[in-house]
Amino acid sequence: MIRLLTSLAAFVIGTAQAQTTPSRHDIIEHGEYLARAGDCIACHTAPGGALFAGGRAMPTPFGTLYSTNITPDPEHGIGRWTADQFYRVLHDGRMPDSGLIYPAMPFQAYTKVTRADSDAIFAYLQSLPPVPQADKPQDLDFPYNNRGLIIGWRTLFFHSGEYEQDPNKSAEWNRGAYLVEGLGHCAMCHSPINALGGTSPSQAFEGGLIPMQQWYAPSLTSDREGGLGEWSLTDIIDLLRTGVSQRGAVYGPMAEVVYNSLQYLSDDDIRAMAVYLKSLPEGAPPEKPNTSIPVAENSLLLSLGKTVYDTRCASCHGSNGAGMPPAYPPLAGNQSIQMTSAVNPIRMVLNGGFPPGTEGNPKPYGMPPFAQVLSDDEVAAVVTYIRTTWGNQGTPISAQQANALRRAPLD
Repeated sequence: MIRLLTSLAAFVIGTAQAQTTPSRHDIIEHGEYLARAGDCIACHTAPGGALFAGGRAMPTPFGTLYSTNITPDPEHGIGRWTADQFYRVLHDGRMPDSGLIYPAMPFQAYTKVTRADSDAIFAYLQSLPPVPQADKPQDLDFPYNNRGLIIGWRTLFFHSGEYEQDPNKSAEWNRGAYLVEGLGHCAMCHSPINALGGTSPSQAFEGGLIPMQQWYAPSLTSDREGGLGEWSLTDIIDLLRTGVSQRGAVYGPMAEVVYNSLQYLSDDDIRAMAVYLKSLPEGAPPEKPNTSIPVAENSLLLSLGKTVYDTRCASCHGSNGAGMPPAYPPLAGNQSIQMTSAVNPIRMVLNGGFPPGTEGNPKPYGMPPFAQVLSDDEVAAVVTYIRTTWGNQGTPISAQQANALRRAPLD
C-alpha cells in the first residue's frame, strides 16, 4: 500500500528562488492521513453504518453516548461549519454554539493538535460524501445528562494548549510525542480512570481498565511489571505497525486501533512513536492484590489448570509456554499474563480473538473462544496456571472473576 505523506511540511516543495504551496488535493490527502492517526473512524462510524455518519453506541458507567455525524451534510453533519469552528471543537472541546462536549470525545488530547493539522482534517472531512443521518440523542443517567456538570470536569481534568516542542529532545522524539499525546490520544486508555471519568497527568500511561469495553490497557511506561521496560525498539515498532511481535500480539480494542489507524502510518511516524514510548519514565508500581484463595484451593486450581492447558492450549503455546511467536504468542514471561489485573487473560480464554489483519501480518492466527466449553472453575484454573507457572509472577484468580467477565461486551 502506498504510504501517505506524514507532514504538511513535506508538501512544500521549492528552492531558494521559489516555493510551491500545497494543493487542495495534497491538503485533503494529508487530512485523511491525520484522521487515520486520530482513529476518528473508530467512534464516528457505527458497525455497518456509513463512513463518519456517527451513531455508534458507546456504553459508559454514566449511561450510553452516541457518536455524532461528521460528514459534510449541512443539516445533520458539519457541512455548515467553518475551519475555525472545527478547530475550536478539537482545541477547546466546545461546539460552534459554545455547547460543551462530553469527554468521551478525547479533546483533552486533541487540544495538542496544531491549527494546520486541524485545517487539513477539516478539509478531508468536507471532501467526503454527505450523509443525511440525524444524530441519536444521548442516553445518560441523571445527573450526568446535565451538560453543565462538564464545567466541573473540565476544571479538574482539562488543560487546553497545542503541543509544545521540547528543545532538548530530537525532532523524531518530538514527532512521536505529538502523535502519542495528541492525535493518538493513547493516554485516554493507558491511564487509570477515576470515578469521575478523568485521569491525572501524574499517572499518564501507567495503565488502567477501560470501563466501556472491560479490557485492561497495560502500562506504556518503563515499568517492568507491565510496561515497556524490557521491550526493544523493534518489538514496539512491530507491534504498532503489524499487531504482532516477538513479545506478543494485540487483541480487543488495541487490535482495532492497529487495524483502523496505526497500520496506515508511515514507517517514520511509527518509529517516532516507538522512540517516544520507549523514553517514558517508570511509573508508580501497581498495587498487588490480596488474593483470598486458600493454599489448598490454589493447589487444586493448578492441578486442574495444567490438565486444561495440556488439553486445550499446549498444541499452540507449547508445553513450556514458549509459544511459536509471532503466530502463537509466548505465555512464559509474558507481561500481559502476569499483570496485577487478570482481565485480559481471562477474556482471551473466554472470548478468544484475532490480531488485526495488516499489511505486515495479512493472515493472522487467531485463538478460539472457550466460554462455551469451559466452566468458570476451569477458566479460573487455566488462567491461574499460566499466571503462576514457568516462573510467571501473577496471582491466582477465582471462578467468580471468570464468571463476571462472561457478560463483558465483545466489541
